[in-house]
Amino acid sequence: MSAERDELRRIVEELPEEEVVPALDELRRHLRPAGQRPWPPAFFGAGTSRRPGVARRVDEILSERFGRS
Repeated sequence: MSAERDELRRIVEELPEEEVVPALDELRRHLRPAGQRPWPPAFFGAGTSRRPGVARRVDEILSERFGRS
């Protein structure tokens, strides 16, 4: 998390209850509607593997490592 996002989170936690709704309304004005968001998101396909078939074997791969450090 960026320092700015962390600061925003702290500020929001400190807001008096009566300021929450106006602040939320203001923040919502800065968001793009869901229809304007690109699909698929930029992070899709970000991972690479030297072994083919990782997507097909996801359950097997995760179960092999689950609970191990």
